[in-house]
Amino acid sequence: MSKLFSTAAIAALLAFSAPLGVTADALAREPLKSETYKQLDLFADVFERVRSEYVEEVTDEQLIEAAIDGMLTSLDPHSSYLNKKNFADMRVQTRGEFGGLGIEVTTENGFVKVISPMDDTPAARAGVQPGDFITHLNEEPIVGLSLNEAVEKMRGPVGSDIKVTIRRASVAEPIQLSLTRASIKVQSVRFRAEDNVGYIRISSFNEQTQPGLDKAMAKLKEQLGPKLIGYVLDLRNNPGGLLDQAVSVSDTFLDKGREIVSTRGRGGKEGDRYTAKPGDVADGLPVVVLINGGSASASEIVAGALQDHKRAIVMGTQSFGKGSVQTIIPLQGQQSAMRLTTSRYYTPSGKSIQQLGITPDIEVQPAKIEELAAAGQRRREADLPNALRNTDQGAAKPAPATAPGAAAQPPATPSAAAPVPAATSVAANNNADAPPVDYQLARAVDLLRGVSMFNQPKHTN
Repeated sequence: MSKLFSTAAIAALLAFSAPLGVTADALAREPLKSETYKQLDLFADVFERVRSEYVEEVTDEQLIEAAIDGMLTSLDPHSSYLNKKNFADMRVQTRGEFGGLGIEVTTENGFVKVISPMDDTPAARAGVQPGDFITHLNEEPIVGLSLNEAVEKMRGPVGSDIKVTIRRASVAEPIQLSLTRASIKVQSVRFRAEDNVGYIRISSFNEQTQPGLDKAMAKLKEQLGPKLIGYVLDLRNNPGGLLDQAVSVSDTFLDKGREIVSTRGRGGKEGDRYTAKPGDVADGLPVVVLINGGSASASEIVAGALQDHKRAIVMGTQSFGKGSVQTIIPLQGQQSAMRLTTSRYYTPSGKSIQQLGITPDIEVQPAKIEELAAAGQRRREADLPNALRNTDQGAAKPAPATAPGAAAQPPATPSAAAPVPAATSVAANNNADAPPVDYQLARAVDLLRGVSMFNQPKHTN
């Protein structure tokens, strides 16, 4: 191969991959080591061989895009090349609407791993869970595909069907699912009152998140008024999203000057530092943040900031541990782009989130609440012969005695150790259609009730 072709190929690569605002001439002015020239000659040699001798004709564009994507995906699971279509899809997704199955995925050892399904999407309704591995699409194996290639296969026209095969650690056999692609409109914030607690669920961080949070808090204040005793901020299975939205959500609960998150680049070089603006929209009411293994990136920024400033109690299980920052760098007049990991996130206390994640203040594993059938009840004071009567006016009548060995009737609600919020309580007669009890949420609501009771003014006679 001639040296002339090699030089032309190198110049084309430099021009193609130049970041926005940086010209190929500027890059070419940077001195290259002789060893680098040798490696680029090697690339040009392989490029020309494939171009001329591969069994099927491949365009130069396909080869260049594949080479760039391979270079980026080899760095870490989150760097990648975005062609024109993928770049457009990404911009649509950050606006809160996109097409597909509604699964946030990453790669692990060559496999496509589910970070979390998005709420109210085909994947969530079919029972896809965080930690699942997707092995086949339409019965074709996807092991070894790049993340972009796998995602592209999962996307398609709205209303079209796709067969998905997943492997789950707790299930011996592969799980076969048939999903129908839908237009995924992400309502990233949902809310409701849990008795006198404001429950706010954030499923992702897009451009609609902060407006949705503002609306939720305003509605809860209007609905509960002075009865409002605190908030549960549910970030479970939230895969992340826009950094500015994570900063804004954290700022909602923090007052002026408190650091939210900082970034550091190559060699520990200090990058950006984000701090809160004046005003705590929650008015100082206690906050519980729920996280789990599906809480990643922007979710971990919020949880880490509120935890470090003692503004919230973090409850649940260890978070995902994605503490890296990806910068979207437009290319070729903003028709395509590359997603490049440029720095790491650090919580206000200076801890890196990467691989470690956020450790909850109170670990609460997912659990199923069941009432245990008792063989009998212990005798109480009221059951004893000749027991003194309670003579206080208005005293409740003692419960009827239960004969030893008689079957006790189950209480109307679960024990006081884990009361169920009204909105998620199990229906009478064990109705199979009733929603399952969210044990982690129940624990969070209990905690806020306890804090509220402890903080009530003390009266002395």
